[in-house]
Amino acid sequence: MTLVAWAAHVGALATGVRREVPVEPDAATARRWAERELAEPVYHQSRSLLDRLLDWLLGLLDGIPAPVVSPGVSLAVVIGVAVLVAGVVLWAAGPVRRSRGAAREARSVLGRDDARTADQLRAAADAAAAAGDWSLAVVERFRAVVRGLEERTILDARLGRTAHEATVDASVRLPTLGAALVDGGRLFDDVAYGHVTATPDDDRVLRDLDRRVRETRPVAPQRRTETASAGAR
Repeated sequence: MTLVAWAAHVGALATGVRREVPVEPDAATARRWAERELAEPVYHQSRSLLDRLLDWLLGLLDGIPAPVVSPGVSLAVVIGVAVLVAGVVLWAAGPVRRSRGAAREARSVLGRDDARTADQLRAAADAAAAAGDWSLAVVERFRAVVRGLEERTILDARLGRTAHEATVDASVRLPTLGAALVDGGRLFDDVAYGHVTATPDDDRVLRDLDRRVRETRPVAPQRRTETASAGAR
């Protein structure tokens, strides 16, 4: 039974239709109605949240003594459960997903409108370092690393890629630089989004990473497959 059909069923009870379900359900009956409705697949899109909500709601129903519950209170409890569950489902299915997507894009390495080449980003990093703006130098240098990986087709050009995603993906093709790439991505996040002030040493670390990435030859996809097969033997 969907939420709409169930609400209509409850409304019919309130207007005097008494053939199938008692008009004055006790707490146990209200609990069964809530369990039946919440078992519908539409409410399982966010299981962990709804599981906790179900436990809480059923706990409330368990705490209502059956002899004390009046007909109006019973119907109010059931209808209230339906409205609350519908609100949670709409909240979980809409704004939560949008906010997660927005947060992910906000932490991307390269902006949607940033069409600069790797060389241009390196020049921007050099200019920032010359001006003593180490934080901007670190951010631009890491962006140069990622854009350079895209230009060499080690990474596919993709909007919204985070530093973590870039370093993990690049480590597959540059396995000897895996740890250095992850450290560089963490430094970028700390400076760009964690309000950490970079130092000249941080700038040197990113310069060295940029140099090593450019000098390292990527592992070909077929070689990775052959190596994995050999290791499984």
